[in-house]
Amino acid sequence: MKKILGIALGIVTSIGGFLDVGSIATSAQAGAAFGLSLLWAVLLGTICVIFLVEMSGRFSIVSGHTIIDAIRKRFGFAAFIVPFAATLLVNLLVLAAELGGVCVALQLLTGIGFQLWAIPVALALWMLLWLATFDMVENGAALLGLVTLCFVVAIFVLGAEPVELAAGLVPSLPAEERTHYLFLVVSIIGATIAPYLFLFYSSGAIEDKWDKSFITANRVIATLGMSFGGLISMAVIIVAALALKPQGIRVEEFEQAALMLVPAYGGWGFYLFVASLAIACFGAALELSLASAYSVSQAFGWNWGENLKPREAARFSTTYSAFIAAAGLIVLVGLNPMKLTLFSMAITALVLPLTALPFLVLMNDPRYMGSHVNSRFSNAVVALIVVLTGILAVVSIPLELIGSK
Repeated sequence: MKKILGIALGIVTSIGGFLDVGSIATSAQAGAAFGLSLLWAVLLGTICVIFLVEMSGRFSIVSGHTIIDAIRKRFGFAAFIVPFAATLLVNLLVLAAELGGVCVALQLLTGIGFQLWAIPVALALWMLLWLATFDMVENGAALLGLVTLCFVVAIFVLGAEPVELAAGLVPSLPAEERTHYLFLVVSIIGATIAPYLFLFYSSGAIEDKWDKSFITANRVIATLGMSFGGLISMAVIIVAALALKPQGIRVEEFEQAALMLVPAYGGWGFYLFVASLAIACFGAALELSLASAYSVSQAFGWNWGENLKPREAARFSTTYSAFIAAAGLIVLVGLNPMKLTLFSMAITALVLPLTALPFLVLMNDPRYMGSHVNSRFSNAVVALIVVLTGILAVVSIPLELIGSK
């Protein structure tokens, strides 16, 4: 019964916690600009993240190590430090984007500029991490995040055509704006396969003390939870395509994205979008702050754990405090939240191979995994998607930067 409840809660957590500022921004812009033609990018990213999340849980269950700790020990600190630093920098940028998403939601609600919300939101985030346990962080915001299912309901209200939806799952290349299209492909996949997701999941398995009896539960949570999360991201694309594209509305700011639910729900649609944006971003900011603190603490062998009191893991709590403060300052400077989000997601895709490929080596090392090493199929799927996304990021990011000037 305990494992059944754990599976159910894990799936709910995945549904509520999957959607974040990256998924909302990239999917809204993709749907408004290119209709349903980028659904395949979400599908591709979801397939990869299912494999990576399942692997990260299985790795921690079998080896008793977190991913960061094992990479450091397996490859040595000198080889580890460059990808580690790159991942932390990306985490900081994405955390700033998540905080910015919460602040923009409050701006939409109150009319007060998003920069003025930076310090209050950062303080609220820090206070919750300082006082809460891991279960409260993992499950509380995620359960509230179920409000994002309003995007799925809106598909049926707006009357999406199944044939058109199926066509969007087949990769294609438009006749115009190809550079922006490829940039959005990279950003969508980066938002879907953000490294902090599987690093956080790996640490969570250790915090929750999962043993080998959780192997099957881990597989179910990863598969169903990430699949439902991918469905919500696809729903954002579909709703934007049905509600915004016919009106010629291009999503350059979150204010334009906030209109997408109005045709389905009337005036309440605006408030549902604001709630979805605020809750999803705040939940992701909680996970990102913890994932960053986990990574730093595990890299240097410090005591760590959200279930420990701050004085019992002082350097761990100091680390997430520093990350939150730095991210809050980035928001306070007033960088455009939408542009910051899109480029953070693209850079995430660029550095993804630095973490994912060493992790694949660990998943095939019998010293860590014993008889639970990866299958060739799992290795091929993840390696192919990660490498292709990295190559695409190298090509599309400079072109998008040049084109946007």
